[in-house]
Amino acid sequence: MKHWLHAFRLRTLPLAVSSIIVGSALACFADNWRYSGPSHFRPVVLVLALLTAVLLQILSNLANDLGDHQHGTDNSERVGPQRAVQSGAITPEQMRRAMLICGTLAFLSGCALITVALGLSFQTLAFLLIGLLAIGAAVKYTFGKNPYGYAGLGDISVFLFFGIVGVCGTFHLHTTQFAMPVLLPAIGIGLLSTGVLNVNNMRDIVNDEASGKRTLVVRMGPSNARIYHTLLIIGGMLGLVGFALMADLGWTMWLFLLTSPVFLMHLYRVWSTPEPRALDPQLKVLALTTFFTALLFALGVILAV
Repeated sequence: MKHWLHAFRLRTLPLAVSSIIVGSALACFADNWRYSGPSHFRPVVLVLALLTAVLLQILSNLANDLGDHQHGTDNSERVGPQRAVQSGAITPEQMRRAMLICGTLAFLSGCALITVALGLSFQTLAFLLIGLLAIGAAVKYTFGKNPYGYAGLGDISVFLFFGIVGVCGTFHLHTTQFAMPVLLPAIGIGLLSTGVLNVNNMRDIVNDEASGKRTLVVRMGPSNARIYHTLLIIGGMLGLVGFALMADLGWTMWLFLLTSPVFLMHLYRVWSTPEPRALDPQLKVLALTTFFTALLFALGVILAV
């Protein structure tokens, strides 16, 4: 069982649910935006959205474990915890079965979420398509032929699904409405989440390049990757700041700024660490800081309502 828990990579789950937490908190705030339709937070939507996000992240982790093994990226030169298939603890066939089970559960959970939130409507079909795309994105990042993560497209996927789709989609499932202001925190969380992938790719740049994995970091080089990383972190925080300025509902909207010193220290470490492998601790730092930023932002929104 411990090998499966290791393969699930539970440490990645907080980041996976950050957009769900933010989107749900914004639904509590929605009544302040004078919609013509229903605008309210629904606990059942939150629970099902969290479950679906967790299952999708686990599916992605399992597919990544098998995919990187198949493409030779998981080797003795790789930095970080040893992968389950690479170590031989789980066979490729067992991993495929686990992916099928997890993908099926994610699909069923997503269907339940969409049906409970929207009933049977055109919107249901649209969200079902988005759900199928999310499953496809989770699997095809590094698994199968021509995985998009090996072509440097992982950043776009993370920004869309961990940011725009995660926040705006969750908000819509709660309220059945869309509001332009929601895009600001969606962009913010999306950029910060992309930063997590970027620091991971900065850490792995040597092995990725040798293995033919053409991530954005490999394509742009270490120096430009640091500039790009800085823009992601600053841009992410500015998205949240923009919403707080627009909402103008008191000091609680600024609680998320409590994590700013950690982000600044993280950027200092990124710029002052010449050895890519030494960036490994910063992966956990940025992932958890993004999660706590999302929590503080959500708390600030709820307290301001």
